[in-house]
Amino acid sequence: MIMSKIEGFIAHSTLERRAAAKYYYFMLVNVFLGSIIAGTAFEQLDAFLHQSPTQIPRTIGVSIPMKATFFITYIMIDGWAGIAGEILRLKPLIIFHLKNMFLVKTERDKERAMDPGSVDFPETLPSLQLYFLLGIVYAVVTPILLPFVLVFFAFAYLVYRHQIINVYNQKYESAAAFWPHVHSRIIASLLISQLLLLGLLSTKKAANSTPLLVILPILTLYFHKYCKSRFEPAFRKYPLEEAMAKDLNDRATESELNLKAYLADAYLHPIFRSFEEEELVEVKVEKNKPQPASDRTSELSSPSPPHQANHPSSPPHYVYHPSSPPQHVYDPSSPSHYAYHYENDIYHPPPPHPITPIITNMSLDIMELLTYKIDC
Repeated sequence: MIMSKIEGFIAHSTLERRAAAKYYYFMLVNVFLGSIIAGTAFEQLDAFLHQSPTQIPRTIGVSIPMKATFFITYIMIDGWAGIAGEILRLKPLIIFHLKNMFLVKTERDKERAMDPGSVDFPETLPSLQLYFLLGIVYAVVTPILLPFVLVFFAFAYLVYRHQIINVYNQKYESAAAFWPHVHSRIIASLLISQLLLLGLLSTKKAANSTPLLVILPILTLYFHKYCKSRFEPAFRKYPLEEAMAKDLNDRATESELNLKAYLADAYLHPIFRSFEEEELVEVKVEKNKPQPASDRTSELSSPSPPHQANHPSSPPHYVYHPSSPPQHVYDPSSPSHYAYHYENDIYHPPPPHPITPIITNMSLDIMELLTYKIDC
């Protein structure tokens, strides 16, 4: 899971699928191929050192049936014992009692401690796929291994069916997103078994019949390609039949719904809009807004606050009119008067104090006196 997070995946289902793929490749190389190749090399080291390189495939083909005993033991210890441990759940039981003893203080803490979690897909699926690989490889080479594999899958079906229905609480529903990966690994198991069978028969007296088996990998690859093109889109995309059925159901239940008109005013993130589109929308909203005639005349020479135009079926559009500076008219012969015009009302300041004209006349006299002295 940590390596998958480092790769950049975020979704929990994707992380589990990637972790399951890594664990399967590890088990394929380490348990299956490593046991066959390394075991053959150590058991017949003298033959490897003293024979010609052309005889090495024959030596490996002879040793593949000899490793059946190891895999029978592996299935009994890891497979059967793992199924028994799954139904007993000793590890979660011990962890629950430790949490209940030291950490549980409220009912919510107790519920969290008793949470069984979900199925461990990254560990369970690769194990099942490895046992299927062992069964399909040794079905022809050493059929004595098949009963052990069948017993394992029978127990696994009963146990995991019970655990999924009655024990586990699944965290998510991925709509069978695991199945394309499982199908691909099943096809890979078939190819591995066919190639190993070709190598084994080439070392026996039936070498003349080996070319007839070359058609098997070709047919398997063709079948995989057919399944990939025929069924994989159902796991990657929404099925067209279900989409059409949903559209027909919507038309029957909501016959008056105008979908085009509804989507015309649907929300669109601002990042997907250009500046030109925003300006066109603002101008359109400004033109469609009714205004009184008196207000229009006052807006030509007076500031106006921002206008907000809201429509119930469309997102709010904000139209801002830049305000013009207030106009001040000064007349020396008359007292100062300032008028601030707004859109809805006109604000008039209180009348000036009676002493204001006297101060104004004195200021004018002083300015004339100073001007006369400067001219002199």
